[in-house]
Amino acid sequence: MTDLQAEYAAHAASLQQRFEHTLAASGWQSALVYSGSLTPIFRDDQTQPFRAHAWFKAWAPLTGVPDCLIHVQPGAKPLLLFHQPTDFWYEPAPLPDGPWTRHFDLLAVPDLTAARSALPRSLARTAFIGEPPAEAESWGLGAINPPELLLPLDYGRAVKTPYELTMLRAASRTAASGHRAAAAAFQAGATEYEIHLAFLAACGLREQELPYNAIVALNEAGAVLHYQNLRRHRPALHHSLLIDAGTQFNGYASDVTRTWSFRDPDFRDLIDAVDAAQQQLCAQVRPGADWRDIHLASHRAIAQVAHEAGIIRCSPDQAVECGVSSVFLPHGIGHLLGLQVHDVAGLQKTPEGGDIPRPAGHPYLRLTRVLEPGFVVTMEPGLYFIEPLLAQARGDARAALINWPRVEALRRFGGIRIEDNLAVTATGSENLTREAFAAVA
Repeated sequence: MTDLQAEYAAHAASLQQRFEHTLAASGWQSALVYSGSLTPIFRDDQTQPFRAHAWFKAWAPLTGVPDCLIHVQPGAKPLLLFHQPTDFWYEPAPLPDGPWTRHFDLLAVPDLTAARSALPRSLARTAFIGEPPAEAESWGLGAINPPELLLPLDYGRAVKTPYELTMLRAASRTAASGHRAAAAAFQAGATEYEIHLAFLAACGLREQELPYNAIVALNEAGAVLHYQNLRRHRPALHHSLLIDAGTQFNGYASDVTRTWSFRDPDFRDLIDAVDAAQQQLCAQVRPGADWRDIHLASHRAIAQVAHEAGIIRCSPDQAVECGVSSVFLPHGIGHLLGLQVHDVAGLQKTPEGGDIPRPAGHPYLRLTRVLEPGFVVTMEPGLYFIEPLLAQARGDARAALINWPRVEALRRFGGIRIEDNLAVTATGSENLTREAFAAVA
């Protein structure tokens, strides 16, 4: 048995134990985990690109096969009902035969009707996990996504198994290869669209296989946090590239951002300053750290960068206190990462539910929990020149604290974001992203 096979075996055993414990505590007899269905486009015979449900991917490294089901019962090997229709319009997925399949009773089924026939006659004490297909309405299920089952499962998913960490490292390495190719295309004068194609080619992926739509922003577009376009035309001048792009490996995501200067040494120095601040924040990732404290520390760190770069006229502490730092860093410092890019339960207080509040004045933070070994988080400070936020600051007391000529000189660059993925260890953290870039250099 290879190391990866042993890791998956331990991962599957951990999932089985976790499900058995949660089923018993919540009063359910079994769980039915669904991969998801194809979603039709309104008044069309096409469907949206398929994305497998996270909990299904936790069990099986299958990301592209809809209408599969896993029946989990205490004391029994999980039953994987693999959807394999008879079709000549589309090629059915082949029956999986990897070493991981030995941990399932595997049965090919042509449709959901056949899948239902393969399940116990009564599902009255079975909880369904996922967005159910219409056919499931007649199955006699006990409940769909009952919170007493789903909330504890989601809460525990923050702690990754060794197998999951291996998958996340692999996703980081693929993303690093893509980012190197994207940076080279940028330096060659490529368009946003061409840079995106370079990223995909280096990763060996189709666009629909990415965990999220890549952000490829030239120049002032870097000020749009979730910039969604891929402009085909070349700008008159290349100033900067902000690329936020990740990949996934067996359903586990990476989420990586880098910012590049084309020729301007002043902007390159500003990128280096944000990068140094980011590394200082990464050093704070350790067990027992309250993520809210790290988020607040990120505002002081970025305010320090802005102060030293002559962007603000006040001290870093005053910038945080008066809300000036939020003009230049309006988003959260990071989030949980795993089967989803913004993984679940980042705000969840206990396995039973409830929310840990965000710090006052920071409504976009996606993580408020205390870090534990096995958590995987993103660290993504930024410094942006966002016109709507600048316009608000011009109209209030913050205006006197900002060096407007300096801001105007930097607006053509859009902004800076540096994002790494970190796994919390027993004593600190492992930077999956930096290690991946070093490995593919």
